[in-house]
Amino acid sequence: MARPRRRDVSPEQFDLLVQQALAELPVPYARLAQEVSVVVEEEPPPDVLEDLELDSADDLLGLYQGLPVAAESFFHTGGQQPPRIAIYRGPILRLCETAEDVRREIRDTVVHELGHHVGLGDDDMPY
Repeated sequence: MARPRRRDVSPEQFDLLVQQALAELPVPYARLAQEVSVVVEEEPPPDVLEDLELDSADDLLGLYQGLPVAAESFFHTGGQQPPRIAIYRGPILRLCETAEDVRREIRDTVVHELGHHVGLGDDDMPY
């Protein structure tokens, strides 16, 4: 039997896979995820790629924007945007070979970006 191909993952199915990844998080991470808006975008915006000094959209699968939990303080003046995670559909689909690869990469990207929410750097991530 042929394995489902990545191009068979519709935008709607991709959104459901993101929701599934969030629903399957262990309880402590699920609580953290409730503090963050998670959105799916087709591609990373050009200004984000420029700010991060990336040459290709394929180099960015997701992005955390916001103040990490560890940096929150009573002394912050406010006016901060709420924490937000963008999951980029195009780069993930181009990276993955199968629909199962897509599911796994979405899960890994969600966990990675939640790691930024708690203040972990790229080198500190579990994947």
